[in-house]
Amino acid sequence: MGMLSVKGKFSLAASLTTALFLGCGYYSFSSSHTGEIKSIAVPLFENQTQEAGITEALTQGIIDGFIQDNSLKVTTREKADAVLVGIITGYERKPNSFDRQENVTEYIIRIYVKAFLEKNKDKSKIWEAEKMEGWGTFRIVGDSNNPALQPETEEQGRQRAIAKLGEDIVNRTVKSW
Repeated sequence: MGMLSVKGKFSLAASLTTALFLGCGYYSFSSSHTGEIKSIAVPLFENQTQEAGITEALTQGIIDGFIQDNSLKVTTREKADAVLVGIITGYERKPNSFDRQENVTEYIIRIYVKAFLEKNKDKSKIWEAEKMEGWGTFRIVGDSNNPALQPETEEQGRQRAIAKLGEDIVNRTVKSW
């Protein structure tokens, strides 16, 4: 009749459980595969743009990303196994969306950086990127049909760009071993 016996149900459940654990068996739930690098320093990025306040906001965003990831301990340059060095090379704010009358409704913020990670003891480079980009959008008009879609500020778009860039830098760092 298409119904499994108790023995059949148990066998099926045991097989599925085994497959689940075998499928996850190779994955490590700890983030301890960082080799000899256990700690990182993130000094202030150099700012080559005219955007005020971006240095502190971006550097703190990257530090927050490492703290949240929890793979590496964030510490001072003197105590760190590796140092992340970066230069903010560009900041753009451009129209991204328009209404029917061709008025701007949304902008996109792009932040560009040049960065590298080096071992602190011998200054050898672990990775280097000539141009990394983080981007975020912000609406300048709300939607009367949807009260949840309120106007936003450039700062909100900038924070999204910083979060994206921070995530990319953290991922590149912890996956580079």
